[in-house]
Amino acid sequence: MQSTTSLRQPASSSPPTRGQTATHAALALDNQLCFALYSASLAMTKLYKPVLAPLGLTYPQYLTLLVLWERDGQGVSELGQKLFLDSGTLTPLLKRMEAGGWLLRRRSTDDERRVMVVLTAKGQALRSQARKVPHALAGSTGLGFDQIAQFTQRLQRLRGQLQAASLFSTDPEPA
Repeated sequence: MQSTTSLRQPASSSPPTRGQTATHAALALDNQLCFALYSASLAMTKLYKPVLAPLGLTYPQYLTLLVLWERDGQGVSELGQKLFLDSGTLTPLLKRMEAGGWLLRRRSTDDERRVMVVLTAKGQALRSQARKVPHALAGSTGLGFDQIAQFTQRLQRLRGQLQAASLFSTDPEPA
């Protein structure tokens, strides 16, 4: 983690006093890890749009198919956990995908409270067309495939650390 002394100073009309320097740098937008992750995510999603458009997919639909191509026949709750989506977001997404003919939602025969999601033949066939997507985007990152894999692992570790930290957070949420 960067120390506050190595944080970049923001542009300002008047330079901060010596006592304000560390605080001023710590509050600069470009020094925020959260903003770097957020803006990188937006840029990545924007790159996916023209690559997925010929397949008729949105980015969230593509992610959902990736999970189902790994293991078909999952419950909605498992999909939500894997995609980090709540049911209020996932259900309309799955309904649109079902209307598009890529998947079916059916009640589990073991437990009628559970809704299972299975790919249709159309959803399974889309996998072969989607194979080109990761390669089409890899060049935009400026990283090689090994570097992408390493960077992805680092981000996954960071996500896990952030999730663990949020489990133990005692700070009240702002009103």
